Amino acid sequence: MKCAVISFTDAGERMAKTISQRIPNTDIYSNKEYPAGVKYEIGAIFEEYNRIVFVCAVGIAVRLIAPYIKDKTRDPAVVVVDDLGRYAISLLSGHLGGANDLAREIAEAIGAPAVITTASEGRGIEAVDMFAQRCGLVIENMEDAKTITSIMVNGGTLRVISEINQQINYPRISDTGYDGCLFITSRTAISCDQPYCVLRPKNLTVGVGCRKGKSKDDILNAIYTVFKENDLSIKSIDCLASIDLKKEEQGLIQACEELGCDFKTFTKEQINSVQQSFAGSPFVKGAVGVGCVCEPCAYLASGEIIVGKRSLDGVTVSVGRKKL
Repeated sequence: MKCAVISFTDAGERMAKTISQRIPNTDIYSNKEYPAGVKYEIGAIFEEYNRIVFVCAVGIAVRLIAPYIKDKTRDPAVVVVDDLGRYAISLLSGHLGGANDLAREIAEAIGAPAVITTASEGRGIEAVDMFAQRCGLVIENMEDAKTITSIMVNGGTLRVISEINQQINYPRISDTGYDGCLFITSRTAISCDQPYCVLRPKNLTVGVGCRKGKSKDDILNAIYTVFKENDLSIKSIDCLASIDLKKEEQGLIQACEELGCDFKTFTKEQINSVQQSFAGSPFVKGAVGVGCVCEPCAYLASGEIIVGKRSLDGVTVSVGRKKL
């Protein structure tokens, strides 16, 4: 991750140099380098860097970044250090952006206290967004995550329904008398009479077989159909999997790009080692050397099949689920 340290005074520049010596991948910006004023570079810095340190008063930093703040899922980590090095203050994106951690790093580097003001940190509990980040979960709705974290901060009871083994760091969890629910699930049908937040684990693997030249849209339409029929969330897809003969198939490659997932391939030998558990086809055997593709590949990528083979217009789809 790239870090920019911005200073406006001689003392600030000296502090910036101290910080840059201890924090890797750091660039220094000062008025000496930009005679017109480094403040005119803030917009570009905000776009280029995911960690930004201001060596100045908090008020100056707030005014300079205000026009460029978007939301907590996209904003960089922003930390403020006074030019005497007395405090390292987490100012923006303390959780997802990592400003709290950056403030601690800088505090250790300059021998000053870190000032962390996020409510969950102060109470020693794990906010929903931090839990999601730690476990690689996709937050379905950030406002819902804020609502559940607020319930936790206020000492409410939480119900957690989960497909994964990881636990959120919060002491008041119960299946009765709860004030809110946290669903960690790849399923789309959810019912709850209390405020709730859905986190999507990346635990689904999609085995795909297809005729040569099938388009991205053909493949995605087949996957979307299967997921809708089986109450599954597209956001939980970890990878598409197929035989290695398809590793250059553009439709599959482009489908992975659109889904934001990995593309895994398996050899004939790997598929043959498990295909006895699945129904094969003489036609497929003659075409690619194995009797079936989608189910063995989904299984090899996950270890468990939850949706068997479904054929749609020259594309076969099967879904596996990994244990996380």
